[in-house]
Amino acid sequence: MMIGYARVSTEGQTLDQQRAALLTAGCKRVFEEKASGAQRGRPELARLLDHLQPGNVVTVTRLDRLARSTRDLLDIAERIGQAEAGLRSLAEPWADTTTPAGRMVLTFFAGVAEFERSLIHERTSAGRAAAKAKGVRFGRPPALSTEQIAHARQLIAEDKKPTEIARLLGVHRATLYRALERADQGH
Repeated sequence: MMIGYARVSTEGQTLDQQRAALLTAGCKRVFEEKASGAQRGRPELARLLDHLQPGNVVTVTRLDRLARSTRDLLDIAERIGQAEAGLRSLAEPWADTTTPAGRMVLTFFAGVAEFERSLIHERTSAGRAAAKAKGVRFGRPPALSTEQIAHARQLIAEDKKPTEIARLLGVHRATLYRALERADQGH
């Protein structure tokens, strides 16, 4: 059984053309969604994937209606494959996992996506290392300055309770303890 998936990005757009194309292609059921592809939560897509049975073919008018990136497409195609179903795009005939050639093309895309991810990881790591070498700090700025930590130590020496000191400095007691510990370690 062919099952369609149609999606438009904004409320102003209509699903009419996609719906008509999917029904003409032979889809018995069409899951429809008005949601940006960038959104993680696409409930109708999730329902479609949960609804799949072996032998079904998920059909879309174009791949960009289904996935927001190559990685997303590969993840969705993998879920479809795990359900022993196929994937078919009306606009991209090479994207038909019900054929050996379509599965080969998708496998090729998976390899390219993996290669792209590894390049991005390498570049990001090199960039972070270069930035650290230049003295760039990553993460949130410290909650307490060096002067505030010194003031806290002075108050501790005067037998003030850590809870009072933390309240005075406007931080949680655990934050005060972490800041003191980091200062002791020389960070």
